[in-house]
Amino acid sequence: MPSGIPDFRSPDVGLWSRDDPMEIASLSGFRRNPQRFYRWLFPLLQSSLNAIPNPAHISIAHFEKTGKSLGVVTQNIDGLHQRAGSQTVVELHGSLESSTCQSCRRKITLQDLFTMLQKGQEVPKCPVCGGVIKPDITFFEEALPEKAWNKAQHMIDETDLVVVCGSSLEVYPAAALPERAASKGARLIVINRDATPMDEDAAVVIHADLAGVLPELLEEKT
Repeated sequence: MPSGIPDFRSPDVGLWSRDDPMEIASLSGFRRNPQRFYRWLFPLLQSSLNAIPNPAHISIAHFEKTGKSLGVVTQNIDGLHQRAGSQTVVELHGSLESSTCQSCRRKITLQDLFTMLQKGQEVPKCPVCGGVIKPDITFFEEALPEKAWNKAQHMIDETDLVVVCGSSLEVYPAAALPERAASKGARLIVINRDATPMDEDAAVVIHADLAGVLPELLEEKT
């Protein structure tokens, strides 16, 4: 984890190798036991606040500046693409950068949420109405943000090359985007440590760490 944030699905070391995502990060699980969710989230928030973009994030941002990239469609929730300088970032699974009161819809920042937890609030509550705070991330059982999903599909329809970076391509509907691109004639480059369901359809498959491979690959295309 070059940026200091653990991933979710890597065998043995991913977050979901230790915890059941439907118990921890489903909408029904959150509503049933928000305290359990926040106990799980607290170290992830700390990692996110301390994280810095790695060479993969930086190379993607530099590539966008060449005018050859339509932007980034990401399942990540850490905001590191923006911190690296990417301007067009579609966050399919939302972001930890903000949270929302489930009663009055008041927004708070990542730092505000972390401070509440650090001070011992087991379930952060809205300072105005007392409603439960929920991070602006897409939980299991929740639909993807409609605006982000529509923009992602539009970008996929406009491109002739999709570089899949560090995704298992097992989580839908996000995993349907490379399939959609391939069906419309776009070429796929898949970079992931492990095999994915789209490897056979890709023009290039690289099983390696993104931070080591992606900067070199994108530099060749500038």
